[in-house]
Amino acid sequence: MLRILGYDVFNPLEVIPEFTADVGTKKGEKVDYAIQLQNVPGPVMLFEVKHCKVNLDEVHFSQLYRYFSVTPARIGILTNGIIYRFFTDLDDKNKMDPKPYFEFSLTDIRPDTITQLQKYTKENFDPEAITSAASELKYLNGMKKYLLEEFANPSVEMTKLVGKEVYKGSFTQKVTEQFQPLLKRAFAQLIQERVHQRLTSALQNESEATHEPEEQELPEGVVSMDGDIITTEEELEGVRIVKAIASQLVEPERVVMRDTKSYCGILLDDNNRKPICRLHFNRTQRYLGVLDLEKNETRIPIEKITDIYRHQASILTTIQNYLAE
Repeated sequence: MLRILGYDVFNPLEVIPEFTADVGTKKGEKVDYAIQLQNVPGPVMLFEVKHCKVNLDEVHFSQLYRYFSVTPARIGILTNGIIYRFFTDLDDKNKMDPKPYFEFSLTDIRPDTITQLQKYTKENFDPEAITSAASELKYLNGMKKYLLEEFANPSVEMTKLVGKEVYKGSFTQKVTEQFQPLLKRAFAQLIQERVHQRLTSALQNESEATHEPEEQELPEGVVSMDGDIITTEEELEGVRIVKAIASQLVEPERVVMRDTKSYCGILLDDNNRKPICRLHFNRTQRYLGVLDLEKNETRIPIEKITDIYRHQASILTTIQNYLAE
């Protein structure tokens, strides 16, 4: 783990095994590892390490607790090599909190775990930033634990808090006892519904991702876009030609492609109310759709993509109309 975090385990000036710091009358006691950074006085992190089969809930980490108060280290870590618990001094300065503010297991690595661990790398280590994040984590984890307990067995206070939002009568003990199992069921059903929604959404996305288009094979040069929309190289070439024509009046960056399932739209300023023209290239016969003042579309058959140049007058007129608004 130390190597993953970027520390040189073979440098005894950086990773110090059996770190000794005398505490009062106790001499020669050692903490398993201390991390020392260059140009920083004293260790920045202390590790107490147990066997992988040791239950950390049953460990009395007295050495880590004592050394925390007599060294500059503000981070103390208790681990059995699988579970890692991070401690600091949020409650009382220079006195290690009895409960960890951050904990993870190597058997259950989550994206937010990686985000947190990046703060403890040699490259990113910043005591002030870690302390600030520790405070947030402590309260966040406390809230999550509290809510989980309430979901499992709603307290009288939670029952009254929620119940008063739906029940207008007096909240007597009898009413509270009636509402407690209802609130528990409400929590359970709410979670089940959220899980069902996530699963349904995931299955739908997977189905859409594996859905085959009606055509047996796509034409050469096809580019896949989001969802079922396909943008072909021919459409991209057509957009480039329209940009070249439009550049006589506006900057090319103002001409934006908005592809759809039925046609490839080209807009001024990415505004749906300012369509310049449309490319209907999703069939054997290609069409260029030009628009009049009322935005009525006329489809003009074209044989080659470069035929768009023949209709630049219509395209420029449409743009001029928008510029005059």
